[in-house]
Amino acid sequence: MELLSEELTRYLENSCEPENELLKHINRETHLKVSMPRMLSGHYQGKLLSMISKLINPERILEIGTFTGYATLCLAEGLRENGRIYTIDINLELEDMVRSNFKRSDLDSKIMYQIGDAKEIIPTLNEIFDLVFIDADKKNNATYYDMIIDKVRSGGLILVDNVLWSGKVLDEAVSDQKTSFISNFNEMVSSDQRVEKLILPVRDGLFLIRKK
Repeated sequence: MELLSEELTRYLENSCEPENELLKHINRETHLKVSMPRMLSGHYQGKLLSMISKLINPERILEIGTFTGYATLCLAEGLRENGRIYTIDINLELEDMVRSNFKRSDLDSKIMYQIGDAKEIIPTLNEIFDLVFIDADKKNNATYYDMIIDKVRSGGLILVDNVLWSGKVLDEAVSDQKTSFISNFNEMVSSDQRVEKLILPVRDGLFLIRKK
């Protein structure tokens, strides 16, 4: 189930700022060389991430799930002059590609890229974050959320991707494990009184969560 038609997606992309040359390169290379290129945030969602980041002008960002670095660079666009984005991914095979992509950017010095298990790395980060983007293994969404909630400042934002899961969260007949993980996570956040929350029907669903 596609939340938006291809025609509407093209219209939305044509109505916002164009991709820069590096993001076009990452988009193209990801689709040519990487399995499951659909995991890429892509043009429209990337511009949304960039806009949110620019609106809050964060000093510290945490991204869980780097993939090929597209969303990382979009989020980094809003960083303050002394800002940093910590981004974590477990896929060692993509490291050379990702580091190459970052080195081509003027934002490279602001990006702290770590390869490893986020559950082990997050406790080592002695930071308070203004913005967190969770886009990794869906079974651990709740684990990551619990690990970072106390590391987010009051008024800070947590974004979680793929929370509509191609509309499967609506189908009670769907009982696969990933759908259950996502549905349970959505219910958990919806009942969490520490935060304000809103799901945006962008691509595969983006949970926008503001810590009170």
